Amino acid sequence: MDYGFFRVAAAVPRVRVADVEFNSNEIIGLIDKAEEREASLVVFPELSVTGYTCLDLFGQSLLLTASEEAVKKIAVHTRGKRATVVVGAPVRYRGRLYNCAVVIRNGGIKGIVPKIYLPTYAEFDEGRWFASGADFLSPSNTRIGRFVDDGKDYYRDGFDSVTKYCGQRCNLSPNLLFSIGRTTFGIEICEDFWTPVPPSSFLAPSGAQVIVNISASNEVAGKHAKRREFVVNQSGRTVSGYVYCSAGYGESTMDTVYGGSAIICEDGELLAENARFQMEDSLTFADIDIEKLGVHRQKKNSFRGMAPDGTSACEYSNLYCRFELGDPAPTDFAASLYRPVEPHPFLPEDDPIEEAEACREILSIQSTGLAARMEHIGCKKAVLGISGGLDSTLALIVTAMAFDKLGLDRSGIIGITMPGLGTTVRTKSNATDLMDALGITSREISVVPAVEQHFKDIGHDPTVMDSTYENAQARERTQILMDTANKENGLVVGTGDLSELALGWCTYNGDHMSMYGVNASVPKTLIKHLVRWAACNVFTTPSPSGGRSAAEILIDIVETPISPELMPADSKGEIKQKTEDLIGPYELHDFFIYNLMLHGYSPSKIYFLACRAFGADSAAASTAPASLRSAPYPGKCSSGAVLPQAHNTYDKETILKWLKKFYWRFFSQQFKRSCMPDGPKISPVSFSPRGDFRMPSDAKVQLWISELEKL
Repeated sequence: MDYGFFRVAAAVPRVRVADVEFNSNEIIGLIDKAEEREASLVVFPELSVTGYTCLDLFGQSLLLTASEEAVKKIAVHTRGKRATVVVGAPVRYRGRLYNCAVVIRNGGIKGIVPKIYLPTYAEFDEGRWFASGADFLSPSNTRIGRFVDDGKDYYRDGFDSVTKYCGQRCNLSPNLLFSIGRTTFGIEICEDFWTPVPPSSFLAPSGAQVIVNISASNEVAGKHAKRREFVVNQSGRTVSGYVYCSAGYGESTMDTVYGGSAIICEDGELLAENARFQMEDSLTFADIDIEKLGVHRQKKNSFRGMAPDGTSACEYSNLYCRFELGDPAPTDFAASLYRPVEPHPFLPEDDPIEEAEACREILSIQSTGLAARMEHIGCKKAVLGISGGLDSTLALIVTAMAFDKLGLDRSGIIGITMPGLGTTVRTKSNATDLMDALGITSREISVVPAVEQHFKDIGHDPTVMDSTYENAQARERTQILMDTANKENGLVVGTGDLSELALGWCTYNGDHMSMYGVNASVPKTLIKHLVRWAACNVFTTPSPSGGRSAAEILIDIVETPISPELMPADSKGEIKQKTEDLIGPYELHDFFIYNLMLHGYSPSKIYFLACRAFGADSAAASTAPASLRSAPYPGKCSSGAVLPQAHNTYDKETILKWLKKFYWRFFSQQFKRSCMPDGPKISPVSFSPRGDFRMPSDAKVQLWISELEKL
């Protein structure tokens, strides 16, 4: 299966200025290497056949003739190969010279795209040698014509810009799109990209999922960071894959140096990047997810609206000539996947500065949302159930921050710990100690007498520890919180998180309900990370009473097994009911949630990616550079606690087991999400029925389960 991936390669050859024989041989060698790695599209730098820095030698007919012969030689070499090749070469047409990208496939010249914007500032003087591709943007060159394919020549008649190059008729125009299977790509050249409205801004809404940029961008201190940022951002704005390939070693260093930058991005994310300043050839591979791009474009109705000049995107796409180049190269993505697969997609970057910024931002969004709600209703008290678990801990941290924002005394936060039939000493002490450490009002109300009376009232045998046994405790706790809030004129702050909502792991009208759910869009893996980060970076001062500090308590909460504690403890008083033993590891479920909700992946694709991310060989699963793979968080924080380490590994059978469980629960528990309380959107995923997610509660899961049964 191709899983919707499309393999591309950015090839930076070693060049010799004006030595087309050497350059063409280098290009051919890299084509062969890319073919071995099953790339479907291979991109070379601007004017890579001649070298970008030929300067006035571009006025020599001998060089131009030799360049065309070299392109012909490259084309002949591609016969029988499945890779499509884009090389940079000077092309003569009607007495003018154009800086072009030549598209080659299976021995044929499939189209030529000229550069539109020619820089003539600072160290650049392209206008001295080349004409602009804008020559081909007049109405006569954008009218719809007919395709001509006689087995050798493939072009669109009706364009004034039909030319003969390398002995083949083809189109010469910026308005060309090329399709390989279900992937369409368009081309812009170097300076085109640096303009206020690049050609890619038109190519993408006209159907190009991949943008190719052949470039010759010299190195100046600080320029590369901006270049990378621009490429990443443009791939995000155009919801596209972006393959950037720039000239490298061998270009003239008379006044400038070329580092050979290769950058491959996808929808605002960096997939792969080479090391610059190499003295040898380099090949940079990445597998672009065309299926993901299609889903994201479908969801963004603004993408389908207008082209940048105000023209309807559909109407504008009629101005582009699309060439079908055949099927992509047969690629075994299961054997090698050239893209990082992040096992914890909800977590912030592992860079300490970016991580700190992300964590502070998340906590600020949560606390500001709660503060705004309290101010709106004129409420000065908040009521929370504090269990000593992760969710209530984060909710308490957020509530304390909201009170600080509002200038309210934290004594207005009423934290209630409600021991039940399964409460352990560890969680109870963590709950009471944390409330004391944060300076809030602490109360303890046991639910055991009320639940036992309730069992008598409804005729339930307390030795039957079924859902009635569990849910009665959860609903009793919610009743205590709601009625206390009424009595205190306060607001019940919900603690339930995104992962629990996805799985329906909450008691309907129990912990499912609150007056404002601050964690509703925060997945469990992120909650664990936020609490640990807060312990290591916020609550770092010792306890004034000499007891456990807030940081020590928080770390112990993070390391406590996740449990609703609705079943009695074991003989040693330890937690017996462990959530992840019952419904599966949260790190797997959060991975499933992210890829299902954001990218609309099929069950088989999620399974494939999960095996790459969590399989026994997951550390080596991606052939992307090590810097692009998910990294552990080594070291210790100031409290002495060990920071999160690399993810767990699971065999394929385990992943499949929990993926089936995920789909079954996701569909069957929608009714709980259909009436969830208000809460701020934090992560890219939200289940709010008023915002991001509208799903019928009686939708059938069989289609999804059937696909998993075939694996």
